[in-house]
Amino acid sequence: MLWSAPPLHRSARCPTLWRRLLQLFAGVVVAASLWEALGVHHQFRPSLDIPVDQPSPRGRIYIASIQTNTEALLRRHWNHAVVELARTLGPDNVFVSVLESASEDDTQDTLQDLDHGLHRFGIARNITLGFPTLNEDSRTAAKEHGWVADAHQNQKQRRIPYLARRRNASLQPFYSLLADGITFDRILFLEDVVFSTADVLRLLDTNGGDYAAACALDFFQPPRYHDAGALRDSQGHRPIMSTWPLFRAADSRRAMQILSPVPVASCWNGMVVMPAHPFMAETPLRFRGIADHLAAARLEGSERCLLHADNPLSATRGVYVNPRVRVAYSGTAYAAVQPVRNWLSFWHVLGSLWESRLRRGLAIPSPTEWRIRRRLARWESRSTSNREPGGFCLLDQSQEFLLSGDAHS
Repeated sequence: MLWSAPPLHRSARCPTLWRRLLQLFAGVVVAASLWEALGVHHQFRPSLDIPVDQPSPRGRIYIASIQTNTEALLRRHWNHAVVELARTLGPDNVFVSVLESASEDDTQDTLQDLDHGLHRFGIARNITLGFPTLNEDSRTAAKEHGWVADAHQNQKQRRIPYLARRRNASLQPFYSLLADGITFDRILFLEDVVFSTADVLRLLDTNGGDYAAACALDFFQPPRYHDAGALRDSQGHRPIMSTWPLFRAADSRRAMQILSPVPVASCWNGMVVMPAHPFMAETPLRFRGIADHLAAARLEGSERCLLHADNPLSATRGVYVNPRVRVAYSGTAYAAVQPVRNWLSFWHVLGSLWESRLRRGLAIPSPTEWRIRRRLARWESRSTSNREPGGFCLLDQSQEFLLSGDAHS
């Protein structure tokens, strides 16, 4: 008589059943993730360059830039790129304003080379060398605004109002020309980045040219983006990760996933273009810092973010990041994000989609966010005149300069 094993008890079969169900579920998740990543990555075809020999009408453009200790970048990339951009836009359609401040290398001499290059092609410009450094500014700046007292009642100069004054100074030729009846349609704020003429033309045409501001993406060490200080998604949140797809808000994240213009509350990212007429209004749009009394509560906000908060066009025309325009702070970093498939490999897309899900699942208001909201609410409750439209720009820190140097506490 053959021996046969007794039938398994129901409880003995359950672990095997659950194990198979879990394996099936895991297989479905893996297959779905791979399919999603393939679908996203398939959309990353290199975008077509806008022909630079026949640019579409874009009006007159004022280019504003601030340079500090950037000699190497200017010589290798920036000076040539600015001259080529101005030539493409047309000498009658562009004005270049560069302000140099506090450089310890040969940035000033290199900017004089730029001046000669622009002059050669008849391009209007203003290059200001030697804007007051921190220590010089701290001795001459009026103390009615931009200063806070420490626990010992020593006055300290705040960093952001100083930076705002410097950025406003780069716009001074804009207002001098305006007084002479010369106007512009757009302002291009250009940082110390590697860029091409095609990048700028593509940025100008973001969302069909309809925007309150359009920003590039900037990179220092790809694939991580660089400028977190002013970037906020459409709901005013800071990015939840330092790589693609960056954002927490659904509309910002989904647009970034397909490399469409991304709606945001604020951005800067190395290169930003804005319509010029808010800067020409009766009460012109200006860079600023938050009120000193609010800063005394250990809060600060970037002057670049606050500009969007104050811009009346932000609510009606929108602020966008254009992920098809990628600039960088070195030639190596720039090459690493051109074209798009260099920037985002299939495996990076796969891993980042899951990282984004996990981070969104854990994205509850942090103690830091609660502290910021509480301090802002307390300050606004003290007076009807205490109002800060750029609440989403605020950070839990103080950025201030001691009279003897730079202090960031």
